[in-house]
Amino acid sequence: MSQQFDPWITDDGSYTFFSEEFGQTFHSRYGAKEESIFKYAIPTLLAKKASRGHLRLLDICYGLGYNTAAALATIWRSNPNCTVEIIALELDQTVPISAIEHHLLADWEEPIPQLLARLVREETIDTPRLTAQLILGDARKTIDREFTADAIFLDPFSPLSCPQLWTVEFIDRVARCCALDGIIATYSCAAAVRSAMIQAGLSIADSIPVGRKAPGTIASFNPELLPPLSPQELEHLQTRAAIPYRDPTLSDSMAEIFMRRELEQVDCGLETTSQWKKRWRRVS
Repeated sequence: MSQQFDPWITDDGSYTFFSEEFGQTFHSRYGAKEESIFKYAIPTLLAKKASRGHLRLLDICYGLGYNTAAALATIWRSNPNCTVEIIALELDQTVPISAIEHHLLADWEEPIPQLLARLVREETIDTPRLTAQLILGDARKTIDREFTADAIFLDPFSPLSCPQLWTVEFIDRVARCCALDGIIATYSCAAAVRSAMIQAGLSIADSIPVGRKAPGTIASFNPELLPPLSPQELEHLQTRAAIPYRDPTLSDSMAEIFMRRELEQVDCGLETTSQWKKRWRRVS
């Protein structure tokens, strides 16, 4: 039986949900709306790219729809005539349905709430400014490697709760959907996630912290679009924490993925994160 979702207010006045399955809220306490803007819409340079007149977006773990809403608002404020093509992947249809039923997207400017309500109901829409598909199921199976996006939002639950969508193999599939000058954005700065991105051929950088000290991550095939990582962060990628999650068949369970990584960490011979932190505390 599907979970019933009730709104939880966040510090910016917007609402999120709590997932009993994953034991986490869908957004930070700081603010669901602020997070979608500053973690996803702004770092992917959508306002600047809107001048192209047409943009393609891939929203992985669509959830309540905030990231897509923030993207559309950012694009159309910059260029009201920009056409947008979106593929949104989501496992649990009850999440976006509940968001629409609770009117959680109502604060975004029109016609965004109406368009996304229609997307959730019909799973596909085709209008003069927006063409979109909501594809339900395990993102490891539903991701379309033929779709090339100018911006990709990678927003699963945390690696410790949902390692299936943070593996080397899945992130490689995500990277294959990224245009050469596209940007992938995620809230996670976990070393295992960043090392998987590097293995996929991407350059990485920090995005600004939102509601916490830790930054998010942006990634691109074009390093000129990104600021450099600090020496401290580069060294973190040489620790045991940077051993990535692996899922060779893109079908393993969470337990299998964890076990594979733990075995690799035991034999890696790398320093621990605590040792890395201690060394940098002495430096600072």
